[in-house]
Amino acid sequence: MKNILIIGCGLLGSSLLRRISKKKIAKKIFVYERSKANVAKIKKLRLPGTIVKSLKDGVINSDLIIFCTPMSEYKNIILKINKDLTSKHIITDIGSSKKKSFEIIKKNLKKNIFWSSSHPITGSEVSGPEHGKQDLFENKWCILIKDKKTNLKHLQFLKLFWTKMGSKIVLMNSDKHDKIFSITSHLPHLIAYNLVKSAQEFEKKQKYDLIKYSAGGLRDFSRIAASNEIMWRDIFFHNKTNVSKAIDLFIKNLNNFKKDIISKNNKSILKKLIQTKKVRSKIIKLKQDINRPDFGRD
Repeated sequence: MKNILIIGCGLLGSSLLRRISKKKIAKKIFVYERSKANVAKIKKLRLPGTIVKSLKDGVINSDLIIFCTPMSEYKNIILKINKDLTSKHIITDIGSSKKKSFEIIKKNLKKNIFWSSSHPITGSEVSGPEHGKQDLFENKWCILIKDKKTNLKHLQFLKLFWTKMGSKIVLMNSDKHDKIFSITSHLPHLIAYNLVKSAQEFEKKQKYDLIKYSAGGLRDFSRIAASNEIMWRDIFFHNKTNVSKAIDLFIKNLNNFKKDIISKNNKSILKKLIQTKKVRSKIIKLKQDINRPDFGRD
């Protein structure tokens, strides 16, 4: 395969770097990382690839460019690399929100250059190159965005690339993508942040040392709430319309649970609890998790 430039080498970027190198997917791998701390970690870990000090060096020597930065950085990076981009370049990203990102890309990317978006459905609450894993994408879904102006040749190339990453491919338009992930990913993270914030406020108000008594529920929500704050701020802002609708739906259902609890409506609340349990079985059946209690931890 061709030479690859990875822009941003945190958890996902370094996982791509490890996988590409191990599977010998590219002739050369270039890495551009703005964080001096991350560059030091990459060198200490002796990760493969060549670190480039300028975006220009990486762009002119690469065929595939992968954005692995927070979405708020896209515009500045695009403006820096525009003059060095040619029609030979295949550009993709790994962002979790697509519609707003594409508006920014379309507005700032120079004409006759194509950008084909990707979204590998994987990750962790930890960040940084030291946490990357070469098998992070193994048997995980990767959404490739197919809209009206998608370059089909580039899309086919990316199908092959993500398959070699170990991913299962599905095509989707940006509108459908953002609606789906507002519920399956963005809302759960927002709830986790809010629940932990509520626990902090409760602890302060009641003057209880409650965090040390964290049961499985709060503990597992705190894991999600430990995710990178810049990345999640960008996701919430970029997908604000769908996230707002998801919040409204959540509040509506939360109020219905509240009514059942206050009125001790046994039939109604049991029906809700039984119905929602079925989702867990479906997730396991679809191999999105393993059938072991406590998220497989011993």
